Amino acid sequence: MSTLLISACPGPPACAAVHTYLFVDGLDVVARSDSRMAGLDPRQLLRPGGPLYPTDRSCTVDVAAQEQPVAGMDRLTIRTRLRGETVIWSDLMYPGLDDRPIEEVRFRWEQYLGEVERAYAALNDHP
Repeated sequence: MSTLLISACPGPPACAAVHTYLFVDGLDVVARSDSRMAGLDPRQLLRPGGPLYPTDRSCTVDVAAQEQPVAGMDRLTIRTRLRGETVIWSDLMYPGLDDRPIEEVRFRWEQYLGEVERAYAALNDHP
């Protein structure tokens, strides 16, 4: 099972806009998938019942976008679903520590939900 860690950049002056960092097993999924992308606003991704809350039905979730889109892909998406007590992210394509492609990760529901809720609460502590 993988481990999820979520953090948020507060925006200016640290960077151009508020965005979400999604770390899976210590790796920045967005940066390793496409370095031109930045995670979407955490208030959009992490809100209760929001896109990162998986259901039994698989769905595609936008997690990042290019700050200055050019021709081609301008969004980074993942597929999420809940199977029993396991959250599955699929349709991934980023290099792991050994440079082999990671296409799917699985999280324990308790750790995953706890991290999404912790990260959302942290936003409310620092508006």
